[in-house]
Amino acid sequence: MFQIHPQKKDQLTKRTKSRRQIKLKTLLLISFFVYLTLVIYVTLFAWNYGASLGPVGPGGRNYNFIPFRSIYRIAVYSPTIIDPLKILVGNVILFMPFGFLAPIALKKLRKSIFSTTVLAMFFSIAIESSQFLFTYRVSNIDDVILNTLGAFIGAILVKLCFWINSKIIYFQT
Repeated sequence: MFQIHPQKKDQLTKRTKSRRQIKLKTLLLISFFVYLTLVIYVTLFAWNYGASLGPVGPGGRNYNFIPFRSIYRIAVYSPTIIDPLKILVGNVILFMPFGFLAPIALKKLRKSIFSTTVLAMFFSIAIESSQFLFTYRVSNIDDVILNTLGAFIGAILVKLCFWINSKIIYFQT
């Protein structure tokens, strides 16, 4: 019977694990960039729920720079619970993958929930600024707040996953 020397076996196992890790990291990096592309598409090019006044808005644009103003209006004046859920919770959920995938894709973000959250906030500000400058959609500070909250939740979830992974001996590399 043919047997592999224990040292060679360890080298093969390490190589296999390394290849698997590279494939997983590549897949996660691609997932992050696909996610970013989809967010840009949805926020700048896709449908508009009619919230914008279009060319008749102030200066041809519609915007809100007063924090929590539209959140309050949506919560109070919506005829059903469906609209607030779609708009408010949707903005939070939209950025949760950012908070989750960014630390996986960008190693420097793994140590800091704060850094991930701030990066997401700047990404959201860039989207809202682009909506104001290039589209007739609503540019809203409340969207930035909700998007940042979503990224914060995602960053906490990925931090929790890394912590759990470090506690499980089976998954340690």
